[in-house]
Amino acid sequence: MKEALFYKKTENKTVECLLCPQFCKIKNNKTGFCKVRTNKNGKLYSDNYGLLCSVAFDPIEKKPLYHYFPSSNIMSIGSVGCNLHCKFCQNWEISQTSVSKYSYMEKYSISDIIFASQKKQNNIGIAYTYNEPTVFYEFMIELAEAAYKVGLKNIMVSNGFINEKPLSELLKYIDAFSIDLKAYTESFYKNYTSSNLEPVKNTLKQIRKAGKHIEITNLIIPTLNDNIEKFTEMIDWITHELGKDTILHLSRYFPRYKTNIEKTPSATIHKLYKIAKSKLNYVFIGNMHSDEGQNTVCINCNKTIIVRNGYYTSTQGIDKQGKCIYCNTKVKDLTKN
Repeated sequence: MKEALFYKKTENKTVECLLCPQFCKIKNNKTGFCKVRTNKNGKLYSDNYGLLCSVAFDPIEKKPLYHYFPSSNIMSIGSVGCNLHCKFCQNWEISQTSVSKYSYMEKYSISDIIFASQKKQNNIGIAYTYNEPTVFYEFMIELAEAAYKVGLKNIMVSNGFINEKPLSELLKYIDAFSIDLKAYTESFYKNYTSSNLEPVKNTLKQIRKAGKHIEITNLIIPTLNDNIEKFTEMIDWITHELGKDTILHLSRYFPRYKTNIEKTPSATIHKLYKIAKSKLNYVFIGNMHSDEGQNTVCINCNKTIIVRNGYYTSTQGIDKQGKCIYCNTKVKDLTKN
């Protein structure tokens, strides 16, 4: 437990959390929306500081990041809590609980994680993931700064629901982001995530403006966010605000948590893939077997330059500068070992 950043004291020992757009007003001895930020006698504390329930080494493609050091490993860590309540959450066992209610937490120091990250072969750094890392902000930013100082990369896998000032501080140390853009309607965000769309769009623009690597994931849920018109609006927004080279992952939904809708038909994924691919240069299909939407193709000569089979990745078609070996075209935003 550690005193939280980004909050202000109000009257009667109440505090207002300023970390994310929930702007929780938390009374004494109460906990915020995320279940892991508690007011104790007029001070806000991070309950999950240094407490992790998930630590693993993953292929970086699993985040998913396809154009950031492809075929590398990344040390992935996660805790409990979330600042959204998604009814379709894939990791609800850890995201929708608190430190006191989850039995499988272990204490880690910053030096523990730095040491383990440096020791692993082909590991480029640390990914803050599994649950929403915004809600273990204090531990994340301290660890990210320490990792940055020793040359490790920092990756944040996030729902993007964070305020501008905390994100500005993170941007000093986070090198790459995988952001969920869950839908393109306020009604979806309100009814199915208990949040809002506009702050997520602002986060994406802020990350792009900072020049950081960014990839977007959109989980396609039948009847909820698979409307062709709204999906096309989302693609147009990405193209105009973030650029046509922005990497987009379309992921297939399976029933989880409080949502029992049938899994997304593969035909829906392929239809939306074609719409997105007509405007964006790099669109990928995830969470299902597909012959298309797996590999990276050069936008100039149309040759396959990165081949993916599950989490196995071959980068033989690009050189060390991230250029196509056939026509010397630079793949924008691609970073390679």
